[in-house]
Amino acid sequence: MTFKTMLLGTAATVFVVGTAAANDLTVVSWGGAYTKSQVEAYHKPWMAETGKTIISEDYNGGLAEVKAQVEAGNVTWDIVDVELSDAVRGCDEGLFEEIDASILPPGADGTPAEDDFIEGSINDCAVANILWSTIFAYDKAVLSEGPTSLADFFDTEAFPGKRGIRKSPKAILEMALIGDGVPHDEVYDLLETDEGVDRAFAKLDTIKEDVVWWEAGAQPPQLLADGEVVMTTAYNGRIFNAAIGEGQDFEIVWDGQVLDYDLWAIPKGAPNLENALDFMVFSTSTEQLAAQASWISYGPARKSAGPLVGTYNDGKTEMAPHMPTAEANMETAIVTNYEFWADNQDELDERFSAWLAQ
Repeated sequence: MTFKTMLLGTAATVFVVGTAAANDLTVVSWGGAYTKSQVEAYHKPWMAETGKTIISEDYNGGLAEVKAQVEAGNVTWDIVDVELSDAVRGCDEGLFEEIDASILPPGADGTPAEDDFIEGSINDCAVANILWSTIFAYDKAVLSEGPTSLADFFDTEAFPGKRGIRKSPKAILEMALIGDGVPHDEVYDLLETDEGVDRAFAKLDTIKEDVVWWEAGAQPPQLLADGEVVMTTAYNGRIFNAAIGEGQDFEIVWDGQVLDYDLWAIPKGAPNLENALDFMVFSTSTEQLAAQASWISYGPARKSAGPLVGTYNDGKTEMAPHMPTAEANMETAIVTNYEFWADNQDELDERFSAWLAQ
């Protein structure tokens, strides 16, 4: 099959196979190295098997675009890669189709799907494909003796220079508390209080003037490469891709990493529901999840995929040590409390926006 790629503006990439109809399936994800891993492990094999076309579009997360399409009755997206808290919120708000988990096949080892997926991976309206984390990283070529903890990330006296941070309260509030000395297993108990939220914002105040804000996952590695920041929060797989795939001298600091899931969800009223369900089932099978892990260091959501994860596509880099779930990387990790964010996202978004404007 012949693949052609063309850009629609700056946000969307279309993958066209042969003469298939242009509306077979629109898949929306986060772009960059992450979408590339999905294209290689999911899109191309699914298109080869079905003869259908995938239109691949990028977005920066959240529910705003999905909500706008559903409420306008003009849904153009068929399946969207969302964070767990957004999957829960979107399901509660009626933005996503409900999923019958019985359509999911057993693992390659015969384990029933409900037992094979890692706990929390199957939602009423979504099915997970990866576990990933928000970490922070630095360029060893710039900082030969680099930071080792989140306390260092917030210490601009010992480590002067700009910091890159995602333009969202999610993950950085947790990291701010850890950087302020809160034990990782007490973070959400504290964030449930007004005092805890105030403390997190107060910690952010200490570096606010030194922050470069980013929105797209491809930006943090570029900020490091261009020397615009000395360290930055990022998605772990993006730093892995820059370091291993592109030869950048970047180092991940795993202290206080914030683990999360990404899941496939289907907007209510998706124009190609049958194809979306078929793609969801195909892309969350054992073999495809393991295949994605050869392109980026995100952990597959199925237990049976773990033993199949081997080397990076360079044929030499073992992927296991680079996964956020590797034992050595989990010592101070916290798992995103999706219930907290599903309940408090809107309120904290508003406070964050007001804080930015101050």
